[in-house]
Amino acid sequence: MDYTFAVQQVIFGLTLGCFYALLAIGYTMVYGVLRLINFAHGDLLMVSAYVAFFGIVVFHIPWIISFGISIILTGLLGILIDRGAYKPIRNSPRISALITAIGVSFLLENLGIVLIGGRPKSFPTPLIFDGILKVGEVRIPFLSLWVLFVTIILLIAVMLIVYRSRVGMAMRALSRDMETVRLMGVDADRVIAFTFLLGSVLAAAGGIMWCMKYPAVEPFMGVIPGLKAFVAAVLGGIGNVAGAALGGMILGVAEILIVAVQPEWSGYRDAIAFCILIVILLTRPTGIMGEKLPD
Repeated sequence: MDYTFAVQQVIFGLTLGCFYALLAIGYTMVYGVLRLINFAHGDLLMVSAYVAFFGIVVFHIPWIISFGISIILTGLLGILIDRGAYKPIRNSPRISALITAIGVSFLLENLGIVLIGGRPKSFPTPLIFDGILKVGEVRIPFLSLWVLFVTIILLIAVMLIVYRSRVGMAMRALSRDMETVRLMGVDADRVIAFTFLLGSVLAAAGGIMWCMKYPAVEPFMGVIPGLKAFVAAVLGGIGNVAGAALGGMILGVAEILIVAVQPEWSGYRDAIAFCILIVILLTRPTGIMGEKLPD
């Protein structure tokens, strides 16, 4: 594998890793606060893609406004899922919350089939994201640069919120001891709703960029990316925001490079992520940057 080819593949891997990272951060924040694996999180990617698609294609809204509406509505949907599905069973056994999360995921997917149909739709990519940047022999798509830029900006914003704001302090406190935080007068339900809002916004941004990279919108498009983002969260350290971002990048680069080196393994591309999950659970269950949190 020559230098130019290797650099090209790393760029593709980082682009893919950005998608996983944005989804993984949502997984890890919800888990950190509630100890809940929100398996419906990947389907928010699908919802955001459909909202943006209909905004541009059906209602002819300018793409930047359509993207903004998609992100806002997906964030509100995240709050609605928390209030409608998870809040009523907050004090129930964790298995109940897990089953509910799977049920919400199936609900969103099947609503997509019933209301919109299962036929994939082509997502329109704005002209600003088209084009190729040539650096020597390396060809970098403008979209990859945009994805890296937006992911870095969003990651910085999330880190500032989590570690430099009062709501971030409350989120970190809830992850340690929810009952004590409630006794101190903190509105835990409001903080949890904000956590779902923030995670859903990141999933929406990832979903829109995913559709510009892989322009086919269909009801089950969020399943595999969602599962891989969960693997990335576990790899980086479930409950750790920076770890989730790191895990997403590692997973994306590993997935692309392994297929680049061994093209005959391309049919096993999805299995690579789950093999990594098995290895990390056997060798370091807390992940790369994770720490053991209290039960």
